[in-house]
Amino acid sequence: MRYKLTFVVGLTLGYVLGTRAGRERYEQLKKSARQVAQNPAVRNTAETAAQQGRQFAGKAYHVVSDKVGDRVPESVTQRVRSLKDRNTNGAAEDDWGTGPT
Repeated sequence: MRYKLTFVVGLTLGYVLGTRAGRERYEQLKKSARQVAQNPAVRNTAETAAQQGRQFAGKAYHVVSDKVGDRVPESVTQRVRSLKDRNTNGAAEDDWGTGPT
């Protein structure tokens, strides 16, 4: 019985200390990630990558649509058009809640 009690006390103590250390480490990582995300160089690089991705997607769209033609179902065509219109209407923010930097 004494060994079980010692084990339970040790387990409880380890859990409490581990969760405190874990929470502190989590907060530290969260703070570091926020600082990196707010860095202007990182934001500019991310925006440049996003613009290049949009350009590439636009080129790919035209190549695929030329090859596929009328074989695409109307529902897919409407969805692509709505997404394209949404992105070209000068939306200030994207799905992540960020805008151009």
